[in-house]
Amino acid sequence: MSRLEQKVAIVTGSSRGIGAAVARRLAAEGARVVVNYAQSSEAAENVVRSIQAAGGQAISCRADVADEAQMQALFDTTRQHFGPVDILVNNAAAQAPASLDTLDRALFQRLVDVNIWGLIVGCRLAGRLMSDRGRIINFSSVSAHKNIAWDGMYAATKAAVESLTRTAAIEFAPRGITVNALIIGLVATDMVSDVPLKVRRTIASQTLLDKVGRPEDIGGSVAFLASEDARWVTGQTLGVNGGYLMK
Repeated sequence: MSRLEQKVAIVTGSSRGIGAAVARRLAAEGARVVVNYAQSSEAAENVVRSIQAAGGQAISCRADVADEAQMQALFDTTRQHFGPVDILVNNAAAQAPASLDTLDRALFQRLVDVNIWGLIVGCRLAGRLMSDRGRIINFSSVSAHKNIAWDGMYAATKAAVESLTRTAAIEFAPRGITVNALIIGLVATDMVSDVPLKVRRTIASQTLLDKVGRPEDIGGSVAFLASEDARWVTGQTLGVNGGYLMK
């Protein structure tokens, strides 16, 4: 039996990039997966079809993570199709490089709404609605630990993710729900396409493995934290960044 057999997982923002790779990996491990998206239904359906073609089970469901009513509907839809949620991966994020001098209120609010409020909404709905001994996996970033120019606000939101992960781990422990975060390094996705090439090369050269990660590099760590193998792991931040934080 696969280690996530019969488990039900929601992966937010999983129509592309890291989220899509994580959704495929969890499905390959036996989970029934809900591919969440905010905009592109076609991209989400492509992920669903790829999972089904590999013998897995998946559906897609639209929801803006910053909208609590939509997120409630996402959990309701998941229960109707597959049953109670066992695994929540808070992957959805907004990123837009801007210096402190050029950061405007609208961009500030968008980053806070998606990266902080969206995480709070997901976590508290999971705390209310997911199965006992469930798993919540949040995504932080190396930016929260090694700041670079033009990325300060995004870094601040990811620092908040790590703090909220520890808070949620304490609050949900009585139900056996574990909450952990991955500190993810630079990964080759559409989201980082706006990061200047020079900056990307510099970051890659500073990792111990001397390369930019791939979306598939994240899935194994998520699958571990979602499994019974990680039942004694909670309130932790695990670096998945090629050793960038060791330099």
